[in-house]
Amino acid sequence: MVDLVFKKMEGLVPAIAQDAVTHEVLMLGFMDQAAWEKTLETGKATYFSRTTQKLWTKGETSGHYQIVREIRIDCDNDTVLLKVEQLGGGACHTGYRSCFYRVLDGDSLRIDGSPAFNPREVYQ
Repeated sequence: MVDLVFKKMEGLVPAIAQDAVTHEVLMLGFMDQAAWEKTLETGKATYFSRTTQKLWTKGETSGHYQIVREIRIDCDNDTVLLKVEQLGGGACHTGYRSCFYRVLDGDSLRIDGSPAFNPREVYQ
């Protein structure tokens, strides 16, 4: 197994999820050693929540799982790129396919696109 460098960020590494086909960046999460191992074991993207201090597999509540198709590691072994098949409507808890749906336009943010699903229906 590849030894990731978790010590630089207090036991975490950034994990970027990217659509394996379209190459759209879907989200940025963080992994600890346990999330990394569970991702490798299950083939589903699993992250460490800095808010709840717990592991969470993307999609366990919404059904919008991220099936890992390829993993790339950066040159310093401290950042992970997950090329995923995004199941369901999208990756973002706000209802958009990507968490990066806002565009800086001058000094304000502009919404790019429409929600892919209604979060109120998914996260009941």
